[in-house]
Amino acid sequence: MMNVKEIMAPIETEMNEFEVRFRDSMKSKVPLLDKITHYIIKRKGKQVRPMFLFLTAKMLGNINDNTYTAASLVELLHTASLVHDDVVDDANERRGFFSVNALWKNKIAVLVGDFMLSRVLLLSIEKNNIRLLEIVARAVREMSEGELLQIEKARNLDITEEIYFEVIRQKTASLIATVCEAAASSVDREDQAANMRKFGELVGLAFQIKDDIFDYGSSGNIGKPTGLDIRERKMTLPLIHTLSVCDKTTKKELINIIKNYNEEPKKVKIAVDLVVKNGGIDYAHKKMIELKNQALSLLTEIPENESKNALIGLVEYTVHREK
Repeated sequence: MMNVKEIMAPIETEMNEFEVRFRDSMKSKVPLLDKITHYIIKRKGKQVRPMFLFLTAKMLGNINDNTYTAASLVELLHTASLVHDDVVDDANERRGFFSVNALWKNKIAVLVGDFMLSRVLLLSIEKNNIRLLEIVARAVREMSEGELLQIEKARNLDITEEIYFEVIRQKTASLIATVCEAAASSVDREDQAANMRKFGELVGLAFQIKDDIFDYGSSGNIGKPTGLDIRERKMTLPLIHTLSVCDKTTKKELINIIKNYNEEPKKVKIAVDLVVKNGGIDYAHKKMIELKNQALSLLTEIPENESKNALIGLVEYTVHREK
């Protein structure tokens, strides 16, 4: 499997240039805002979304000013959604750092997210690119709808697999779908825009299922504590599948733990074990691989090149990563 360095190789120059441009896109006359955006930039993650964007664009055509604009728009939107999510979830940490709301209070965090969304609007107007704005605005709508659908359904523990996929399609997959569609549009390959959107959506679904699976893992290098989703009463694919196939006694025990004992580590461990024992993880893993293969099949018609190989490597990396 390709490592991150090999995946980055075809777009290293572009990623460095993007970092400079992204920093510029966040500049403000308000010192407090500059201080906060500087903090956000400093603690950014693996940059998976910009990597998807630049590799898709380079696979299909020549990276240009529009591609950098598309990458900035998507990253501004993604960052705004993370800042707002932390407020909604009352989270004090993200990726091991304090969240914006933990350091500067909720009101400021909401306003910082709003500022970033305003930059999305202004940057697309500045660059006179309404098509990119349309693609990104659709993601804002879908992400909000997905979050609200999840909140609405989470009150009951009888979420079907169909509803689960609808939630993650809007909440998580829509952003990677947007990234890949914007990439195609930015290099004047509208003929590939819908195909790349579908490709990104399938990758995004697989990406989310991988996160679901992590929650049941026991290796020391997973990204979050085991059983966290159960503690937060999140209905993820391994759990949904288990509840649909297990016997009545197991189902009753699982629902009881999630509803009444989700704060007790010993009980959470029992729930995790029940999901593993009833094939919830194996089922989710199988689904994830199916989605990944569907995504890669959409690339078969595209001529071979270095960026295409790296993009395939990035897809493989997202489903085999260790955190």
